Amino acid sequence: MTMAESSANKVSRRPIKDRQQDVSYDRELEGLPPELRWREWMLRIEAVIFASAVPVDRETLRRVVGRDCSIDLLIDDLMEELRDRPYELVAVAGGWQHRTRVRFAATIRASSAPTRSAAAALSEFEATVLMAVAYFQPVTRGELSKIFGREVSRDMIAALRSAGFLASGPRSPTPGAPYTYVTTTHFLSSFGMETLRDLPDIEALEDAGLLSRKAVSAEMRHLSEMKDDDNDDGA
Repeated sequence: MTMAESSANKVSRRPIKDRQQDVSYDRELEGLPPELRWREWMLRIEAVIFASAVPVDRETLRRVVGRDCSIDLLIDDLMEELRDRPYELVAVAGGWQHRTRVRFAATIRASSAPTRSAAAALSEFEATVLMAVAYFQPVTRGELSKIFGREVSRDMIAALRSAGFLASGPRSPTPGAPYTYVTTTHFLSSFGMETLRDLPDIEALEDAGLLSRKAVSAEMRHLSEMKDDDNDDGA
């Protein structure tokens, strides 16, 4: 057997194995009545979301249901079924996740029971720094310090990165090319947001005395000018 024939056989065997696995897991469930087939798909989706440590996206769910099945309708039916339960399905970070309903938060805290995915405890300032990164990303530590009128320390940034809320962005075009920072999918999931469009109005942070409108406006102009200059250089 030549090397080419050997390689061809390996390539052909792999798709066959994949097809056999696909057939062995019957997603279509053609032998079941429609109502039982739908019920099985609902249970499969709920099981996958319940078992996952992160929000489950649409493509992942498609692997366990019929090709022509509506994920949105299945999710709607599951949400309705859980309507009277202390937990629910929520859309976060581009997928779905089981979450305890907000009204039971005090009950869970009072129980002192360890939770499966306890988020890192954040101070008010740390949480607000995260929100500022979300609004202005990619943003440097120096730019964050200007926005708040106080230093945002390296230790704070390191702690937020270690907790999975921040990641490194592109180098800034400013002198020294400092690192910029961006929020992560874990940030969206932890704060119960589906996308960054779900961020609270920035005026609410100002009303709470956490941001200065003047500093924010100046920094936004500065970031915009830097991006314009960078685009002009690349033209």
